[in-house]
Amino acid sequence: MKNIITQFSRIFVGCLFIISGLIKLNDPVGFSYKLAEYFSPPVFNVPFLEPLALSMAIFLVIIEVVLGVMLLIGYKAKATIWSLLVLIVLFTFLTFYSAYFDVVKDCGCFGDVLHLTPWESFTKDIVLLFFILILFINKDLVKPLFNKNVQNILAYSSVVVCSFIAVWILNHNPIIDFRAYKVGNNIEKGMEIPENAPQAVVEMKFIYNVNGENKEFTEDDLMNIPEGATFVDRKDKVISEGYVPSIFDFTMVKDDADYTDQFLKEPKLVLFVAYDLNLSSPAGMKKLEQINKDAQAKGYKVIALTASGETLIEQTKKQYGLNVDFYFCDPITLKTIERANPAIVVLYNGTIMQKVHYNDTDDLKL
Repeated sequence: MKNIITQFSRIFVGCLFIISGLIKLNDPVGFSYKLAEYFSPPVFNVPFLEPLALSMAIFLVIIEVVLGVMLLIGYKAKATIWSLLVLIVLFTFLTFYSAYFDVVKDCGCFGDVLHLTPWESFTKDIVLLFFILILFINKDLVKPLFNKNVQNILAYSSVVVCSFIAVWILNHNPIIDFRAYKVGNNIEKGMEIPENAPQAVVEMKFIYNVNGENKEFTEDDLMNIPEGATFVDRKDKVISEGYVPSIFDFTMVKDDADYTDQFLKEPKLVLFVAYDLNLSSPAGMKKLEQINKDAQAKGYKVIALTASGETLIEQTKKQYGLNVDFYFCDPITLKTIERANPAIVVLYNGTIMQKVHYNDTDDLKL
């Protein structure tokens, strides 16, 4: 019986680590954004680690997949199980911290494939910790499946294959796009809210200073606030999120005017997406003006989306000879649309027809 439970734990943990790792390996840049969120001042306040977020993301996802493979084949079982235990303790701490302090809304455990609430992520890690502890207690029962040479080949091959995938995706687009802005999706439809969609429920608490002591009052208590009390603060607690459309923060704003509806009705529109012009690839930026000319010659409207300021926009246009108008969009939205900086997105009446990394502009079809 003990052996059956151990082997089940081995298969369950190994497969889950491989699946979770491969999903993040498909989009390491997206996972690095999640790590950067953990490093930010509102969470752990270690901003000096933010520049290392991408390197750490790639390392973690490769380790996750490789450890899953090593567990399944029984390669160096004791070291593998120890490593899994350390990793799951780290993940459990992070998800508990996110849930308890309500700081990171989605751990990114399964990328954009499956979004878990902080408490769901913590529960998932507790379950994994339980099965890894079973493996830890019974690690002598985790035997290798093949002879030493085959074990070595499989273990080292998993490292090489994962590393190759990571490098390839960093220089192109994710192999499978699970985001709301994937090719074939219509942005306007993604922003629609059904008529009978549940509304958000928010509980407001008002803090007043009463005789030198801060006290909380609900909306129903406002009529009973003692005379002479002074307002201090208001806290909003979200009881229920309500319906949130898959796309809710997409805008095209210029000079305080919103052109979103107008441009999403354009029959042929090309977007240059660059969330931060300071971080844009010079090699990619140099290609944009020629694409702009080719697209306009074929009847396309061409604009650029960025979250950078006007001064930097003007410097960039002058530096690269760009003859396009720039419109503002939230940086998180732009990083969700495309991982490359810059990238080219082709829309027909608001439907995404093509997304191209700046390294793949030869594949652009106009």
